[in-house]
Amino acid sequence: QVNLVESGGGSVQAGGSLRLSCVASGNFYAANCIEWFRQAPGKEREEVAGVYTAGGSTNYADSVKDRFTISLDARKNTVYLQMNSLKPDDTAMYYCASRFGRCTGAAEDFPTWGQGTQVTVSS
Repeated sequence: QVNLVESGGGSVQAGGSLRLSCVASGNFYAANCIEWFRQAPGKEREEVAGVYTAGGSTNYADSVKDRFTISLDARKNTVYLQMNSLKPDDTAMYYCASRFGRCTGAAEDFPTWGQGTQVTVSS
């Protein structure tokens, strides 16, 4: 069992940066895949980026490629999401989620979720 706690959200102006953290307690490697998702008001939850805890392979949604970077520090059981060149469209609640399996990018495939951290980008 893995528990996830996100932090690092906040309010920034367009073009700014934030780094989100997702700390996993429990058996870090039981969470084969950890993904960041986001959900804006009135919209469905969508994949942002994912990383495999063994090996570190990553994947990104097209909307954030070249702006966001997902990384992990296994010593700290932490997955980071570095967000640069933020846009107002990036405003959302950001969640990390884990599963023992492939990084599918489908929220319904992930049984374990953190509580979320709010990111607000003003123009």
